[in-house]
Amino acid sequence: MKPISVQLYSLRAASEKDFAGVIKSVGKIGYAGVEPAGLYGLKPRELRAIVEGEGMRISSTHGPWAKPENLTEVIETASELGIDLVASGYGIEDFRDLDSIRRTADKTNLMVDILSREGLTLFLHNHWWEFEKLDGRIKYEIFAELAPKVSFEIDTYWAANFGANDSATEVSKFKSRAPLLHIKDGPLVKDAPMVALGTGKMDIPSVIAASDPAVLRWLIVELDACATDMLEAVGKSYAYLTSQGLAKGRK
Repeated sequence: MKPISVQLYSLRAASEKDFAGVIKSVGKIGYAGVEPAGLYGLKPRELRAIVEGEGMRISSTHGPWAKPENLTEVIETASELGIDLVASGYGIEDFRDLDSIRRTADKTNLMVDILSREGLTLFLHNHWWEFEKLDGRIKYEIFAELAPKVSFEIDTYWAANFGANDSATEVSKFKSRAPLLHIKDGPLVKDAPMVALGTGKMDIPSVIAASDPAVLRWLIVELDACATDMLEAVGKSYAYLTSQGLAKGRK
């Protein structure tokens, strides 16, 4: 079983008021790690100290988002956070057509080469548009061939593309390059809020089983939006993963 982290974007509203308090709440639930998406006024070293003081680790981060022009900041932040995985990702226009995908791959390859010299692995986080089809193929498959050294944090909910794809099948395609999985649940309806893990339409056991345990490091819970209390849903998601023997926390 892999350890459980939580994407703190899920708890962004509460984090704006009391970021340290959110981290403590997550630690009390039993999470083994956190994936920040913003520092809320803290310095990277300060955030790391708070997280580790609660018995957790920073699994990865969504900030700063790697771009060709800010890689020095990315490298420095990763060092202070004590991580070797750094994130980036792209918008709809970057995957609009084959020419767009080629340009996106070229940009990614440049960043991968620079970051790898610093001992860092670049991973990309997807949304639904990378898992649309182009000429009968999933766009991310085309991209992966053009950027063979980049790693992936497969967002397993978006990979399903609202039911158009089987998420476990998509995870299997990228498992040799996916050290992180975003695990979320919901109705698979565009713009509908997500739900605590185990209460939506995702086949989460199959999704996790499709990963490569030799490559996968963390399962990361994320709810972009939720119709119920977010902290409660984050707690229920942890309870689901641990009670079903799908992942391990600290309790």
